[in-house]
Amino acid sequence: QVQLVESGGGSVQAGDSLRISCAASGYTSSNYCIAWFRQAPGKERERVARIRTGDGSTRYADSVKGRSTISQDNAKNTLYLQMNSLKPEDTAMYYCAALLFINPGCPTDPKLYKYWGQGTQVTVSS
Repeated sequence: QVQLVESGGGSVQAGDSLRISCAASGYTSSNYCIAWFRQAPGKERERVARIRTGDGSTRYADSVKGRSTISQDNAKNTLYLQMNSLKPEDTAMYYCAALLFINPGCPTDPKLYKYWGQGTQVTVSS
């Protein structure tokens, strides 16, 4: 069974940068969708970014495009989300999630992701 553990969240000032991590274990396939979701109180869970491990392709939500980078370190079995130019509206609980890739692509609907971490809080103050 895939296990995911997030870390690296914290409280920062607007304009700062932060890198959060997701350590993975128990995987048996080389082709997963692994995504970062975030959820603020009273709001729907939103997919921030995803990477398809089979081909390395990435996708980003419009809200973070151009200032965030999703990446993976195969040697460390870890997924990262580098966030720059953080804004107060980025404040949320951030989760990593995964599912086995099935054509045609990785979904944005969080209900379709099978494996979830416990979350790491990111708070951005002005």
